[in-house]
Amino acid sequence: MFRKVLVANRGEIAVRLLRALRELRIASVAVYSDADRAALHVRMADEAVHIGPAPSSESYLRGDRILEAAIATGAQAIHPGYGFLSENAGFAEACEDAGVVFVGPSARSIAAMGLKTEARQMAMEAGVPVVPGSEEPVRDLGRALTIAGEIGYPLMLKAAAGGGGKGMRRVYREADLAAALRDAASEAQRSFNNGDVYIEKLVENPRHIEVQVLGDKWGHMIHLGERECSLQRRHQKLVEECPSPFVAMRPDLRHAMGEAAVRVARAGGYYNAGTVEFLVDGDGRFYFLEMNARLQVEHPVTELVTGLDLVHWQLRIAAGERLSVDQYAVRWNGSAIECRICAEDPDNNFLPSPGLIRQIERPSGPGVRLDSGVYPGWTVPVEYDPLLAKVVAWAETRPLALDRMRRALAEYSVQGIKTNLSFFRQVMEDKDFRDGAIHTGYIDQWLRTRPPAAEDDGCQVIAALVAAIHSRRAPVPVAEAPAGASPWRTQGRERVLR
Repeated sequence: MFRKVLVANRGEIAVRLLRALRELRIASVAVYSDADRAALHVRMADEAVHIGPAPSSESYLRGDRILEAAIATGAQAIHPGYGFLSENAGFAEACEDAGVVFVGPSARSIAAMGLKTEARQMAMEAGVPVVPGSEEPVRDLGRALTIAGEIGYPLMLKAAAGGGGKGMRRVYREADLAAALRDAASEAQRSFNNGDVYIEKLVENPRHIEVQVLGDKWGHMIHLGERECSLQRRHQKLVEECPSPFVAMRPDLRHAMGEAAVRVARAGGYYNAGTVEFLVDGDGRFYFLEMNARLQVEHPVTELVTGLDLVHWQLRIAAGERLSVDQYAVRWNGSAIECRICAEDPDNNFLPSPGLIRQIERPSGPGVRLDSGVYPGWTVPVEYDPLLAKVVAWAETRPLALDRMRRALAEYSVQGIKTNLSFFRQVMEDKDFRDGAIHTGYIDQWLRTRPPAAEDDGCQVIAALVAAIHSRRAPVPVAEAPAGASPWRTQGRERVLR
């Protein structure tokens, strides 16, 4: 096993990775930008290295600086988390060339899965169904019109080199195709430095269901079941579940999708943790969408249901260990649900809400997990994704898990900034959601008709009073430092690489 690992990320995922390293008795190195000088992940790490100004293009996306920090601190491996450099084949290759282990798949697999058109072709060769569409990037309107005529409207334009809702446009008629193609290519170029776009048939109101795979460098590959990710807004996931309420009633579908996911991963020479995503229609027909060659934001729900620690296994596989879990040994116990808590205002079109966090009341108790990257006294910066934390609830059944999540959300309070907590509290009470009658367009429809969030004047006054009292005090220390710890670790001071 590694002696020291550098975490090339920030926020709640960096904290999650640091905890896993501590459990495995591996020394940790954090990296941070100017905006994250006092961030929680910096305070928790054994060492920390400054890598640049606040913009991610000058810090967390600077693979050269991160690799330099790993070499300077003696880190044997780099864990990229998700986002930033996690699916950057060039960075993974640079790590390999420098003799630093990249905790993830090979650079070759990342490159193959990173281009959606190549991944589609790979899936077809593996006998996995794909949504009808173009097999190569579409670079001119004439070709786009020809393909549209062959597969029919409505269509979906997608960026070939990325995801996360960037470079995506729905097209319902021929007259709108030219503008949509231009806009999708422009956004793809800005987001991924690659303006290639491809065309798919639009599957109306599907479910978005993904399958977690895990494999070692010795050719052993298994799947860990599915996650329901259909609750989305603007193609961004909001609530995730394991298992899917739709697939849970269809054991044959889970088996078929799991086998398909493993075939796709094998075709790409994949190892480590990854996720194969599918669209599923109301009749249970599924279509390959893409493969994410990294750890997913929603991995905790799979961990709680299967009992397997994915980050531990990522590190073990990266260190060369064989996967000791057989497919037939995987069991799915109970139900888990995750809500992504963000610094945004649900009553103002979900606009970002950065600023000073004055007070936090955290949920806890049986079956509740909180993956968080913030603390009272921390100022949420404007430069990064607004994700603050993930609340995850587990119980023996889905109805009990929903009620447990409802209780956890009621306990959770963040003062000083706006969050989407009130939005999730309403979702947990929605009858169609509780019945599992959802699809990828469900939230957008629901938002147009949802009632305003209930205001509790008494709670608001109390919260304001508590925030005022705590604002006069110094921020509460994040954690008690262990005996003999240096003042640097206690105060979260930086170590600047010169």
